[in-house]
Amino acid sequence: MAEDAAVPMDTQEEAAPVAEAAPANEPMDVMTALQEVLKNALIEDGLARGLHECAKALDKRQAHLCVLASNCDEASYVKLVEALCAEHSINLMKVDDNKKLGEWAGLCKLDKDGTPRKVVGCSCVVVKEFGREGPARQVLMDHFKKESS
Repeated sequence: MAEDAAVPMDTQEEAAPVAEAAPANEPMDVMTALQEVLKNALIEDGLARGLHECAKALDKRQAHLCVLASNCDEASYVKLVEALCAEHSINLMKVDDNKKLGEWAGLCKLDKDGTPRKVVGCSCVVVKEFGREGPARQVLMDHFKKESS
């Protein structure tokens, strides 16, 4: 009898995150698309995080996309990343907060509720492997085409 009671509760917990997803008919904004692309790349082990990994990936031209935090306080860091992106024609995108970027790049612990704890700031992330195709990737590509025009 106890086994029957546990089954509906498990399905109910699994159904809750699906309800939080954005409706399909609503257009996705660029930051949400970026978050989705970073999550997919993290799953595929296609992210380089930190200056050393990012500089190597950018210099070897393995990068498809570079994300830089705007609140990075080291000017030479920003200058290096921007120069490497410009030299190799790699799309560069800036986000407001390095803590937010660190959370998106998987540099945090999640508690049992799924809330991020102990988030480590990350000033630069490079996507080497996008992972699966999806609408988020298309939104980012359209954004870069619009920016370059």
